[in-house]
Amino acid sequence: MKLTLTPAEMVESDVGDLEAFGFSQNAISDAAQVIGYFNYINRVADGLGVDLEPEMK
Repeated sequence: MKLTLTPAEMVESDVGDLEAFGFSQNAISDAAQVIGYFNYINRVADGLGVDLEPEMK
């Protein structure tokens, strides 16, 4: 959630915390890329006024 809401506040220890929970560097990288993609596509959809499908509301 931090990466989405306050990305400028991310610090190296955030990655360390994930590693302490057992996440690999690859898993952390994959998660960051998926989070970034969804943030991007949602911003584009909002900016273009794309309506949500009824089941998404």
